[in-house]
Amino acid sequence: MKLRGVLLDLDGTLVDHEGAAAAGLRAWLPTIGLAPTEEAIARWAIVQESHLAAWRDGRISFAEQRRRRLRDYLGTDGADAELDEIFAGYLVHYEGAWRAYDDVAGALAALAAAGLATAVLSNGTRGQQLRKLAWTGLGGRVGPVYTVDDLGVAKPHAEAYREACARWGLAPGEVLSVGDNHALDVLGARAAGLSAVHLDRHDRGPAGESCRLTSLRELDAHLRAVC
Repeated sequence: MKLRGVLLDLDGTLVDHEGAAAAGLRAWLPTIGLAPTEEAIARWAIVQESHLAAWRDGRISFAEQRRRRLRDYLGTDGADAELDEIFAGYLVHYEGAWRAYDDVAGALAALAAAGLATAVLSNGTRGQQLRKLAWTGLGGRVGPVYTVDDLGVAKPHAEAYREACARWGLAPGEVLSVGDNHALDVLGARAAGLSAVHLDRHDRGPAGESCRLTSLRELDAHLRAVC
């Protein structure tokens, strides 16, 4: 089936979430009396994953996964309102550090020149992801945006991909998924019938993935590959 569209992940693919989180933590941790060490920054990413997984599975709300992250990270048992206020302090610094990767504009231009439509499928909440696109200058340049709020299901569940394609008006076999998380953006997409390429910006693997690129500048070479 002819390729007609490229479905892009947002965080780690178009926008440097990891860099923004690190910058946000370096600015925020001292305001709550903690040192912004590399260990502290790495631990934030480790702590968050189990709670994000629970949210992706629909077991807790987005706000609750934030509260549970703080309880684990800070070792506190604060009330919900208190934890929400603390997390809001982090968000100020995190959101101020949002940046698009420097390979995004060229990749979007190349995809448009190739006659391919683009859309975004993100596990983030709709409001935050639209603000992120606007802040980084990508708003209106990436096509329709589909989030958990819209679809009611998160990646890597195949239904998230199938529903996004249905709303986009394309068959899964006409769509290439591009994202940095191999389990969510590649395996999940393939399970739904899409082709998929792993954007492995930091060379973290898995090593056995043949459809892999380290920059969106390499995307053009993968558009006609069987992935």
